[in-house]
Amino acid sequence: MANLFDPTKFGDIDIANRIVMAPLTRNRSPKAVPNDLNVTYYEQRATAGLIITEGTPITQQAQGYADVPGLYLSEAVEGWKKVTEAVHRKGGKIVTQVWHVGRVSHVSLQKDGAAPVAPSAIPAGGKTYIINPDGSGAFVETSAPRALEHDEIAGVVADFAKGARAAIDSGFDGIEIHGANGYLIDQFLKTGANQRTDEYGGSIENRARFLLEVVDAAAKEIGAGRVGIRLSPVTPANNIEDEQPQPLFNYVVEQLGKRGLAFIHVIEGATGGDRTFTQGGKPFDYQGLKDIYRKAGGTGGWIVNNGYDQNSGSKAVESGYADAVAFGKLFIANPDLVQRFKDKAPLNAPDNTTFYGGGAKGYTDYPSLDSAA
Repeated sequence: MANLFDPTKFGDIDIANRIVMAPLTRNRSPKAVPNDLNVTYYEQRATAGLIITEGTPITQQAQGYADVPGLYLSEAVEGWKKVTEAVHRKGGKIVTQVWHVGRVSHVSLQKDGAAPVAPSAIPAGGKTYIINPDGSGAFVETSAPRALEHDEIAGVVADFAKGARAAIDSGFDGIEIHGANGYLIDQFLKTGANQRTDEYGGSIENRARFLLEVVDAAAKEIGAGRVGIRLSPVTPANNIEDEQPQPLFNYVVEQLGKRGLAFIHVIEGATGGDRTFTQGGKPFDYQGLKDIYRKAGGTGGWIVNNGYDQNSGSKAVESGYADAVAFGKLFIANPDLVQRFKDKAPLNAPDNTTFYGGGAKGYTDYPSLDSAA
């Protein structure tokens, strides 16, 4: 029977334990370039079995929040090299979450003040984070998007492949494709954001086409064994919704099961909220989802996420329900979370007023057990 502290392998990536650091947007990389503070932050958390970095835009068009690190500038690749080298020196493994936000953006973040893009011209109706002219940060309404032209879609798919290559050039052990939380791939998947009438809209097969093209392009570029994907079947994040999420995601994971990916990372319920949240009129069957993936031949690691603690995470792995568990806020506040779990030591409480933007406070200054001693 496996436990949280047992090593395993996700595709081509060997990991030391089943405690995964979830991707966490922190808005501390001005001009989209990772810096020394980011190096310290990730190095402190290198004992995680696998670090999944914060969402990392593949192009400027893909950017939806200020001061998040990108993958589309040579300076960013050099900055990420310092991060990956520091994590590897500590014996850790790290993948980056390649990201296109789609409609969840603002004209001030887009080249020449252009409108964000989406599968259909339906506003997200949420907020994003920008830097004001005076240097202060602020949450503002997302801008109205325009629908991607059919001929543009292949270029966005190619951008994901370029992002995957840039990730490997940066020293990452692989990538996680961000297919969750109401961003571009999720927008194509779900009926609330996709009203297209071409082969990327309408049926489940059509709405899943973009996701599968992105996966195939990334896998061709760096190898499927270094590609994972994050999914959120029912989250309402960024005002995303679908009329029938169960058959949609059953189809998605069945197709992913044929592709030899490193891992599937599933957010259960509402991201950062109610684990029992549902869409489509009935509870979502996550165990059934995993069973379909395995039946289709999927051998990648099955990572679960949302509100797990040590006790529930241990049960998920020991029962075989999951291969690993991703922890978010607990890793923000506890750089040595793995050791604290092993020792059953008290946990630092996260300060949510310092989650987004700022400097070292609330980022690299949380004490470890050693420093506290």
